[in-house]
Amino acid sequence: MSDNTTIPALAPQPFPLREVTPWAIFGLIIGLIALYFIGLEQGALALFEGATIHEFVHDARHLLGFPCH
Repeated sequence: MSDNTTIPALAPQPFPLREVTPWAIFGLIIGLIALYFIGLEQGALALFEGATIHEFVHDARHLLGFPCH
């Protein structure tokens, strides 16, 4: 005896753009802030005094290919 089972076809779900947009904007802002601190702070542009931030992100700077010295 054979058991025939059918799998119901899944209907495509609409993409919830209104729910994703705030998170995408938040991620973009966080990414730009990280890019600034890694790529520009204590390099071409400095908003903070001292080299603390530069030393904190120094290895990430080299990993991403930003020159710093």
